[in-house]
Amino acid sequence: MIERHAPAPPGSPPPWGGPGGRRATPPPLPVRPGTGRFLVLAGVFVCAACGLVYELELVAVASYLTGDSVTQASIVLSVMVFAMGIGSLVAKRLRRLGAAGFGAVEAALALVGGCSAMMLYAVFAWTGDWGGLWADAPRVLLVAFSLTIGLLIGAEVPLLMELIQRIRRQDVGGAVADLFAADYTGSLIGGLAFPFLLLPFLGQLTGALVTGTVNAVVGAALVLGLFRRDLTGRARRLLLTANVVVIAVLATTAVLADDFEQAARRAMYGQDVRVAVRTDVQEIVVLGDLDGRPLDLFLDGRLRVGSGDERRYHEALVHPAMTGPHARVLILGGGDGLAAREVLRHPGVRRVEIVEVDPELCRLARHDPGLAALNEHAYGDPRVRVTTDDAFHRLRGAPVAAYDVVISDLPDPGVTAGTKLYSQEFYGLARRALAPGGRLAVHAGPFASRPGVFRTVQSTLRAAGLRTVPYRITGSPAGDWGFLLAARGTPALRLDPRGPRPGTLAPRSLARAAADAAGPAAVPDVPPSTLTHPRY
Repeated sequence: MIERHAPAPPGSPPPWGGPGGRRATPPPLPVRPGTGRFLVLAGVFVCAACGLVYELELVAVASYLTGDSVTQASIVLSVMVFAMGIGSLVAKRLRRLGAAGFGAVEAALALVGGCSAMMLYAVFAWTGDWGGLWADAPRVLLVAFSLTIGLLIGAEVPLLMELIQRIRRQDVGGAVADLFAADYTGSLIGGLAFPFLLLPFLGQLTGALVTGTVNAVVGAALVLGLFRRDLTGRARRLLLTANVVVIAVLATTAVLADDFEQAARRAMYGQDVRVAVRTDVQEIVVLGDLDGRPLDLFLDGRLRVGSGDERRYHEALVHPAMTGPHARVLILGGGDGLAAREVLRHPGVRRVEIVEVDPELCRLARHDPGLAALNEHAYGDPRVRVTTDDAFHRLRGAPVAAYDVVISDLPDPGVTAGTKLYSQEFYGLARRALAPGGRLAVHAGPFASRPGVFRTVQSTLRAAGLRTVPYRITGSPAGDWGFLLAARGTPALRLDPRGPRPGTLAPRSLARAAADAAGPAAVPDVPPSTLTHPRY
C-alpha cells in the first residue's frame, strides 16, 4: 500500500540529495507520479521477461550442443542465481546514479543476452573439432555468459528500487512487494513466450536477438523518457549513443541470422549440406547422396545414419530378433525407415508399426530421393503404419501381447531426454506388449567406450523381468555398437534359417559378436535405471 508521507528507508540519500545528504527537491517528472510508477513497474515486467528468456535460451542452446539437459540447466541456473546476488551487492555503489546506472545495465544486458546464443553456437561450430583445451570452450563460455547475465540481472533490483522511490516515497515492504510482483509476473510471461512463441516462430538465435532488442528499447525509453531530467546532458548523449549502437547491432545480426546458420552448418558438416530443417522436435540435416556421394543423416548435430555402415547396424539390430514368430512388429523410433526396411525383408510379416515422435523425419524418409532409396521405399509398403507419438506414451496405450517383435531403435541412453526410454518402467511396458515367445531388440549404445551404460541397460532389462543376450558389432569407423536381445525366457541369438541372408551378418560372425560381449557384460551388481533414479 502506498503511503505518501512514509519515512524514507534507511541507507544512503537519494541521487538527487543535496550537499551533506540534505534532501533537495528532485526535478519534476514529465508525467504524474501515478503514471510514472506504472511505467517503472511495466519496465520491470518487460525486463524480467527478457531476463528469463536469456536463461532459457542458454539452457536450450547448451542442451542442443551437448545433449545433457540436466547438467546444462543446473550449471546455468546455479551460476546465474549466484551471480544475481553478487550483482545486487555491486549495484549498491550505483544507487546514487539510479537512472543512469539502470540505463547502462539494460544496454549491456540486452547486448550480452541477445548475442549469447549465437556466440555459443559459433564457438561450437567453428572450434568444436579442434580438440585439446578447445573441447571445453562451449562449456566455459556457457559459464561466462551465465555469470555475466546473472550479474546484470541482479544489479537491476536495487536500481529499480531507487527509481520507484524517486517517483514517490514508499515504505520498504510495499515497494519490494510491488517490484517483485511485476518481476515475477514478467518472468511468467517470458517463460511461456519462449517455448510457445519465440522458439517455434523465430528459433533460438533470432529469438534471443529479438528479446535483446526489446530489452534495449524498453530500458532506453524508460530512462531517457521518464528520468531524462535526472541525467546530465553528457549522460543522456552517452546512453542514447550506447542504446542506438546496441539496437543496431542486434537488429543487423537478426537480419543476418539465417546466413550465419548456413555458414555454421557448413563449418560443422562441410559444403555438402543438402537438407537442413528445424522441426518442432529437432534439427534434421542430410548430407550427400548426389553424384554418388554417401548420404549422412544428422539429428541435432549427431550422426544418426551414415550410408557407409548403416546396414551393418540395422541388420544387427533387426535380424536376430526376427528369428521366431514375427507377423506383428513394433519399431520404436526408426523414423528413417531403415529398420523397417530390414523387417520387411522377412516373409510372413503382416504389420509393421513405426512409432516416431517427429513426423517431419518420417515425411523426409518417405519423400526425399536419397533417404527413400536408402530405406528401399519402406514407407510405400501397405503393411507399414506410422504413429506420431512418444515411444513411452505409445507403449502405455498398447494392448497386452500385441506384438511378436519390438525393435528399440532410439537415441543413445546418454542423451538426457531419452533416459526414460531406457528405464525399468519403459521395459516393463515393452514386456507387457510382447506376445508369448516375443522378442525385444535394444540398441544399448557404444560397447567399448561406455561399458557402464551398456551394463546398466542390461541390468534394467533384467529388472523388468526380461532375460537378455548381449552382442557387440565392430568394424565401423564410428566405433562399435552394443545390442541386447531380450525375452521372457532366455532368447536364442541366431539368424532365421528361412529368412533373408543379411549382407553384413552371418551365423559365425553373430556367434563371435555374442562371445565378444558375454564376458564384459556379465559384471554383477549394476543397479537398474528408473524414472525417479536415472543412472545413465
